[in-house]
Formats: sequence, C-alpha cells, structure tokens
Amino acid sequence: MIRSFLSWRVSARVPSRAFSVVVAGSTCCLLFQSCSAAGPAPTAAPAAAAVEIPRTWDDEQIASLEVPLAQGEHSPHREGSDYYYRIPVRQIFKSYPVYHPDHEPPGYIEHLQSLEPEIAFDATRLHTEDDWIQAGEVVFSVPITYDTLVKIENVRDRSWYGTSRVPVTTDGEVPFFRYFVLEKGTVSLGQFSCATCHTRVMPDGSKIVGAQGNFPLDHLDAVSLARRAERTKDPEALLERYRRSLITPYGAPWLGENDPSAHYNQMSLQDLVALQEAIPPGVHARFGTSTLNPVQIPDLIGVRDRHYLDRTGLMKHRSIGDLMRYAAINQGLFYVDHYSDFTPAGRLLEPETMERYSDEQLYALALYLYSLKPPPNPNAWGPQAARGKEVFEQSGCWRCHTPPLYTSNKLTPVDGFDPGPDHPQSADILPYSVGTDPGLALHTRRGTGFYKVPSLKGVWYRGPFEHSGSVATLEDWFDPRRHDQDYVPTGYRGPLTTTRAVQGHPFGLDLSAEDKAALIAFLRTL
Repeated sequence: MIRSFLSWRVSARVPSRAFSVVVAGSTCCLLFQSCSAAGPAPTAAPAAAAVEIPRTWDDEQIASLEVPLAQGEHSPHREGSDYYYRIPVRQIFKSYPVYHPDHEPPGYIEHLQSLEPEIAFDATRLHTEDDWIQAGEVVFSVPITYDTLVKIENVRDRSWYGTSRVPVTTDGEVPFFRYFVLEKGTVSLGQFSCATCHTRVMPDGSKIVGAQGNFPLDHLDAVSLARRAERTKDPEALLERYRRSLITPYGAPWLGENDPSAHYNQMSLQDLVALQEAIPPGVHARFGTSTLNPVQIPDLIGVRDRHYLDRTGLMKHRSIGDLMRYAAINQGLFYVDHYSDFTPAGRLLEPETMERYSDEQLYALALYLYSLKPPPNPNAWGPQAARGKEVFEQSGCWRCHTPPLYTSNKLTPVDGFDPGPDHPQSADILPYSVGTDPGLALHTRRGTGFYKVPSLKGVWYRGPFEHSGSVATLEDWFDPRRHDQDYVPTGYRGPLTTTRAVQGHPFGLDLSAEDKAALIAFLRTL
C-alpha cells in the first residue's frame, strides 16, 4: 500500500542555501528506497536570466499559510527553513510514456533499457516564461515512488486492466504513470506524481491534464490488501501491522473517539478492504483525511483564481509562492508536521533521509499549473442553457457561486463548528452553513471546520461531486431523494454501508423538472 512506501533515501548531501533568483540546478543524485538512481550531472549551460523566484520555505510565510484547524490548538507546526534547506533536492530524470500492451511499440522496453539516464530539469537552460512552463510540465510528472503499488509487469499485462479498472486513452497511453531510466539497462515505473491524481481519461478516450483525476487508487489499494490477506499465514499479525500503518497518514489522536485510528482498531481486515473499495475514482483518502472521510480530488484548472486550497480551505493561496509551498508540503513534507505532541512519522526525521523539490522546480510547477486551460466545451449554448442562466440568477445561486469565477472564494462553516467573531479568516466566512456532512471538516487532520465554496467552472468534465464525491452526476445532486436515509449514493457510498443520506445544500432541490434540466444545461456550459 502506498502509505507505507513514502520514505526516502539519498546518495548525497546538499548544503542549506538562501535563494532569491535562478541559479544552477542541483547536481545531487537521489535514491528512492525502491530503486537505485544513478545518472549524470546536468550539462553546463549559460546562466539563465535572473527571475524573481519566491523562497519556498520562508518562515514568516509558512507560519501564516494555513487556516487554523477546528481545534486550533492542534494546528500543525513545521520545522524552519534551516531544516528544510538541509533536505537534498530531488533529481529529475527524463521520462517516457506508458502504453497499454495492445499499443506498446515493438521493442519499446528493450529500447528504453538501451538508453542512458538523462537529466530533464536544468534551471540554467530556462530563459523565457514558456521555458519555465514546459519545465513545470516535466515536474508535474515527477514521481515520489518507483515500482511500488503497481509494477511494470502489471501495466504490460492485458488482463490487469480489467481487474484494476485503470482507464486508457484512445491512443493507448496510460497517463497516470511514466517510465524512467535511472540507470542504463533498468526501466522503472514512476508513480504518485501530481499527474497520477490530476489527470482524467474521458469516456471518449481523450485526456484532460490537471482535471479531477480518475485513477482508481483506493480500489488498487483495496485489491492489494485483499491479496495480502489471502496469502498471509498470520492474519492477526497482518491486521495489527496494517492498523499501525494507518496512523501515519490518517491518525489524529486529539480527536478522541473521532480519531480515524480509533475506528480502525475496531475493524477487521475485511472491513478495512471494504472501506477502500467504497471510494470511487475521483475521490481519494489522501494523507491527512481518512478512508472514513475521503476527499474529492480537486480540479487544478483555474487554480490561479482560488483563494483557498483543499476542500476544507486549509491553506491560503495569496501568491504563486503559496502554491509552491502547498506542493512542497503535499509531496512529502507533511511527514514532519507536528500536531501538538503528534508527528505523523512518529519522530522528527533527519533531513538528509528525505528529499524535496528545489525552489526552481516548484516555481516551474506552479507556473505550469497556472497555465492550464480547460478543453473545448462540447456543450453548446442554446435556449435551454439560456433558461438555465435565468434559473441560476433567480434562485440566487450567484451569491455563493459568483460569476465570472462561479465561486465567491468564501468559507462556509459546517454544522457543529462556531468559528467565533475573532477567527483569522472572519472576512471570508459566510454567516451560515449549507448543512453538508461535517466529517471531513471536523474529523480529519485537514479539518478546519469549513468547506470552501467550490467553483462551478468545468463541471461538465468533472465528477463525482460534493466534498467527498458522494454523487456521480449533477442530476444526482439535484435529486431531492439524496436527503433520504435509504438513498443509495451514486459516488462515495460511505463507511461500511450501502445507503445513507447525502446531506445539505438544499438549493435547487425544489425546482421543477424543466427548470432543473435547464439549470444543469447552463452549468455544463461553464
């Protein structure tokens, strides 16, 4: 399971450094636990033009980055810049597409085995904004593990696609993975890059990069655990080890009986498999949430215009530097957060045992994310959409989903949480709750007591919807039956159940069938 693989080794130390403009790329070589990575240092090149790059680990900016947790005294504390800049920089090697076996070119793997490792990111070669954006696309596909949950023999096995449910593009690409040559003669399968979760294969086989992804990660984790359970000779020992492994990604001991780990300790292996199997593509039990309260994967297209990151509005987005910080934290640095007396890794790791992106790499990545554009919208404007726009305006939807961004960029408190008049984000807090399930906002490490108002742009290619992806389509969202306890959710079902109410957001549920259809037609043009 991927949660147990996220630790690192390095083959060289790099000194801490101050950084404000582009300098030569790092030449340290990194080793993941699952493979040996050896390769050449970047070829010397003329110095790049000076670019003002924010310092990622600016102590003052880090200290003010996050919205306090619902139990504010347990909000995370992070190590300072001295610690951060002692972490060796992640080396980035050239990568190659992964294909379904029916589309893989003859001799493809043998060709890759004949190649030398090639450095793919060298900041000294970046001179224009387009250069930086193209380099950011490379960073977007950089994995944090190799050959872990999924193996090369899996992606080259035709039958695996039926059991894994991994979608494939029309041209046979499997866009959630990339092949890497880390040493000549060996090909490694990179996984768990930004692209893994933020790439969507549409029903027609087209690919949308940056969208809410549909890689079935939790299903694959469920399959992996079920197979381990079948093979083990000591199921009790496996269960105990597995429960302990869940503390790092999901534990929140200050929540008491609502700590996910407390629930896991009452569950069987079969229950834990069922929890993950219930999570559909487009939703993920990411680090800091839980399989009891997973989160909808965000659409990164349009992220430049969003004031808060995460469905709970956990991190502020005040500048490109904040997006760089968010990426750094969520691609590995969450291990050394401190929540009062709880540290996910169990102890403070030595910085030399980890790895990070360089400031240059993060800047390129953020520029690339800012550059993402939605694909052409196939939903044409017509009389029904025009009527839907009228319904949208007459129903007051614009108050929260304000054009042209179709979000107010505000936070709405969940039932059971009172932010009080002195909350640091008081200027952005709506004075009411929309009544959706508060679990993610109150019972996880990312729980601020809020949900941010989502943008409605791009809903035509997204889904499932709601903060935990409980409904598959807009039609399901506007179905009043979702408030009934015997409702069968069409997206995320919920923990160990087949029926439950999908609470809250009553707006639009009492519209006529004609007005609902018109409203949905309008929303799909956004």
